[in-house]
Amino acid sequence: MIPVLVADDHGFIRAGVEAVLRGTRFSVVAATASGEETLAAIKTHNPQIVLLDINMPGMNGVQALESLRERGDNRAVVLLTAEINNDQLMSVMRAGVDGIISKDGAEDELVNVLDRVHSGEKAIAPNFLQRALDLTLRPDSQGPLGKLSVRERKIAALVARGMRNREIGVEMGIGEGTVKVYLHAVYQKLNIENRTELALLAVSERVG
Repeated sequence: MIPVLVADDHGFIRAGVEAVLRGTRFSVVAATASGEETLAAIKTHNPQIVLLDINMPGMNGVQALESLRERGDNRAVVLLTAEINNDQLMSVMRAGVDGIISKDGAEDELVNVLDRVHSGEKAIAPNFLQRALDLTLRPDSQGPLGKLSVRERKIAALVARGMRNREIGVEMGIGEGTVKVYLHAVYQKLNIENRTELALLAVSERVG
């Protein structure tokens, strides 16, 4: 069984998660109601995955995640949230959150998300990913993507949304070959090698 810690200050959410995971390869080894309790329980129970509510009394989920990463603890962390503001979203992206799932509909997605993060994938719901990308690609960027021109940032945004070079060219009114030239310049500026790295950088760095 794969040990999971569930951190949420609402008992019915904790019970609901346990019910969803019953009969799967995931087992809830501890349940906590605050960030402080969570950090202590992680030391005691050593779960492979931490399922973390973002809004808890005392130390919240964002602070708990940041504290874990500051310790050099890179175990999988999935945020379970009803709502998340822009600052929180970008903070957890920078901290290296492995998954974000909305409480609305979580019962249908939870096991799949845990499977993905356990295998080393990122499992962030598309709406959260899009929000993070939009925030990252603001024109007043000050982070790594701030090195890019407005047109290069636009191309980066379209790449991160899964568009191919031909589709990007149509969207921007330029040729496919021109898109390739722009991408080559972007890779050089950002010291990356491919479009996957570009997409990941776009959503993991807060710019602006």
